[in-house]
Amino acid sequence: MTRLIIATKNKGKVKEIKELLQGCDYEVLSLAEVGIDADVEEDGQTFEENSLKKAASIQTLTGGWVIADDSGIEIDFLNGAPGIYSARFLGEATDIQRYEGILTLLSGIPDEYRTARFVCAASVCTDEAHYTFLGKVEGRIAWEPSGSNGFGYDPVFYVPEHRQTVAQMDAELKNRISHRGVAFKLLAQKLKELSRG
Repeated sequence: MTRLIIATKNKGKVKEIKELLQGCDYEVLSLAEVGIDADVEEDGQTFEENSLKKAASIQTLTGGWVIADDSGIEIDFLNGAPGIYSARFLGEATDIQRYEGILTLLSGIPDEYRTARFVCAASVCTDEAHYTFLGKVEGRIAWEPSGSNGFGYDPVFYVPEHRQTVAQMDAELKNRISHRGVAFKLLAQKLKELSRG
């Protein structure tokens, strides 16, 4: 069985990606499970560039197949910020501090100006080629955090269609409609094509 290494140290992402790739004929492993402790500088200008760089860098180290993603939240009122800097927003801060910072910046801003989207670029680097897929989910920034599922900005990202934040969703719904769910569904389809040769 071909091994797929996930190029992230984020335990929340590892858990989610493993769930999203269930049913694929691959052994999906985290960096920790293969004994790699490497950091890749995310200096690209887009989610796609950062995702592909992470996958390619770890692929160079391992020689195996590697998957990676870069994701974040784009808030229209903030001209698309924090965008590719979502994980580094406010520097060395916790998830709670980051989304509280967002709520502070949007304090008093009415719903119609709180529109936002989650974006995910998912990449796979094989021995011969690389592929990148993009997923998005539209929503808005809630007035306060709700829900205890998920991680990152999930507690303040409200999806009107489902009348709840991403952190209030169960895993099945989140994996079906989320930015990462959409991107990795496309990536999983490519992996199945590759496994058929």
